[in-house]
Amino acid sequence: MEKQKNAVGRRKEAVARVYLSKGNGAITVNEKEYKAYFPIMYLQNQVELPLKTIEATDSFDIVVTVAGGGPKGQAEAIKMGIARVLCELNPDYRPALKHAGLLMRDPRSVERKKFGKRKARRSFQFSKR
Repeated sequence: MEKQKNAVGRRKEAVARVYLSKGNGAITVNEKEYKAYFPIMYLQNQVELPLKTIEATDSFDIVVTVAGGGPKGQAEAIKMGIARVLCELNPDYRPALKHAGLLMRDPRSVERKKFGKRKARRSFQFSKR
């Protein structure tokens, strides 16, 4: 059997390590089935998106370990990791995945809090009297 491939996906504070091997379409996230790990349908669709893009939903088994961030950041980190490992597996998948925007890391993250402010940009309440 062919050796398994792996890649890393990141989003905000979330880091996902993705391991792909030939199989029948099982996706496991932190030793749970991904639909149990992500009960929200939108997040399940995010995880499936790279496989749907190349029309290979039942060709690979995927095992993911993800840490940090919240559910949305983790789902999007997994999405990027799966897209990267598919490109590594077969370079012919790259144009379709790139066109869908799955290979570009989203650089947005939380802005740091500034001194003299309540949050990053929010000032304290002004009182004239």
